[in-house]
Amino acid sequence: MGFVDFMTDAGLSMLESWVTTRSYVSGYGPSQADVASFKALPGPPKVEKYPHAWRWYKHIASYQSEFSSLPGDPSKAYTTYGPEKSEMTLNPKDAPKETAADEDEDDDLFGSDDESEDEESKKKREENLAAYKKKKEGKTKPAAKSIVTLDVKPWDDETDMKQLEQNLRGIEMDGLTWGASKLVPLAFGIKKLQINLVVEDEKVSIDELQQQIEGDEDHVQSTDVAAMQKL
Repeated sequence: MGFVDFMTDAGLSMLESWVTTRSYVSGYGPSQADVASFKALPGPPKVEKYPHAWRWYKHIASYQSEFSSLPGDPSKAYTTYGPEKSEMTLNPKDAPKETAADEDEDDDLFGSDDESEDEESKKKREENLAAYKKKKEGKTKPAAKSIVTLDVKPWDDETDMKQLEQNLRGIEMDGLTWGASKLVPLAFGIKKLQINLVVEDEKVSIDELQQQIEGDEDHVQSTDVAAMQKL
């Protein structure tokens, strides 16, 4: 039979019943079956009325950046998936309550652990599980970085600006990269050092960095953040 129009209550009720005991529309992992079904929905089903369909929708939404790489035939319509028979309960509230035995037979994320499972199915399930874990472990979130422009002001026009910059660049921190610099005129012959740097936000505190720079009391009067932008 397959799914029917998700724009109707009957279609949403059918999806609700289908994913009540499943994490995915077909198989043991996300596939083009989920993609086609996800795209057929105008938005997340109402959680009050279709809690399982809502849970499935939110789960599949987390794979949106990977839709094109998920296994399966992307040309198939969502109506080719779902129940094969029309006897499926269309209204979840009319569905019979699960017994303990029914719950034991529910498929988990990567298939059933039933003792009667044949060796080939068990091997396939374990391979899917290993591939899924490897894929998840391989995803590393890029470190958040910022580019900062600091103004470093000397005491007077007699301050050795070359030594000031040398001392400043001698400060090393994990996640800190010094960039280009220039001298900018202030007044009465005094020039400030304006320097760019890139920092990893979780590793480098700008306040602590300024304190270290200002620790060079022989050369540095004060520091200010002239500009800051996320990369």
